[in-house]
Amino acid sequence: MIKKIFFCIVFLFLSCATYAQVNTEYADWIKKAFSFYEAKQYKQSADAYTKAFASLGGKGAPDDRYNAACAWALAGNRDSAFFQLNRIATKSNFTDYNHMIVDTDLESLHNDKRWKDICELVKQNKDKAEANLNKPLVAILDTIFQNDQGGRMQIQEIQSKHGNDSKEMKELWKTISYNDSIDLIKVVSIIDKYGWAGPDLVGDRGSQTLFLVIQHSDIKIQDKYLPMMREAVKNKKASPGSLALLEDRVALGHGKKQIYGSQIRYSGSGEAWVSPLEDPDNVDKRRAEVGLGPLAEYVQHWNIKWDVAEYKKQLSEIEKKERGNK
Repeated sequence: MIKKIFFCIVFLFLSCATYAQVNTEYADWIKKAFSFYEAKQYKQSADAYTKAFASLGGKGAPDDRYNAACAWALAGNRDSAFFQLNRIATKSNFTDYNHMIVDTDLESLHNDKRWKDICELVKQNKDKAEANLNKPLVAILDTIFQNDQGGRMQIQEIQSKHGNDSKEMKELWKTISYNDSIDLIKVVSIIDKYGWAGPDLVGDRGSQTLFLVIQHSDIKIQDKYLPMMREAVKNKKASPGSLALLEDRVALGHGKKQIYGSQIRYSGSGEAWVSPLEDPDNVDKRRAEVGLGPLAEYVQHWNIKWDVAEYKKQLSEIEKKERGNK
């Protein structure tokens, strides 16, 4: 399965600073590639990824290259699939061995002699990266991560098929809420014992998982752990971009305006908008300070066209809609 994570990782920010300022052309091609993938037009998807990388002079985010490998494999082009996998394994120290070996998109590669070699290389990357980690804790957080993201990965598909206020969507959110409650108990227990566990203890994904679960909790929990996450960022145990998302959620939860524009709201009809935002004119400056790309690129994922002047004109109406959706 192509590597897609709902809000917090793929479309909000990329952890590698090289891609923090991804250009609009790159973002457009990546979006097209994913659309082709969803439509099962795998050759077109793979070609779109190639054009995305070309727009950055041959560079590309590791997850995007992994997705390109999936598209090439499904399109029947093994050589191109292995090229992308080898690129991220050797150049980006790709470590997601557990996902790769069970990914059905790559099944056509399994009987190729190169598959064993690439698996061994990725496993070596994984073992090296995790050599000094608390592996039992990493395993627990990995399960929590999958639990947190599993339902959220279905949101857009169900939303487009059945609508935002449909029975199917309500059932999905019921499942997500239940999983969130279980995950929160586990994460609070971890934080109470270890503090905010950073990448040095649980790896990048493990540390990110703590943020995801707190981000998806209620305002009381967010209030409680926001100061701890601020301190974790100072100590390089959490991402500034992740903190920005939590700051926005907490601000909106208290009836204030968000700072970084990370929070998007949907109406029952599926209309999307940027939740009330403080000082829209300087939002990109604030986003850049925490490693987030321009807001115009970010909101494209929701088919929102960012126009600062128009947004300021509509802000009072947006605030009314926001109150009506609570």
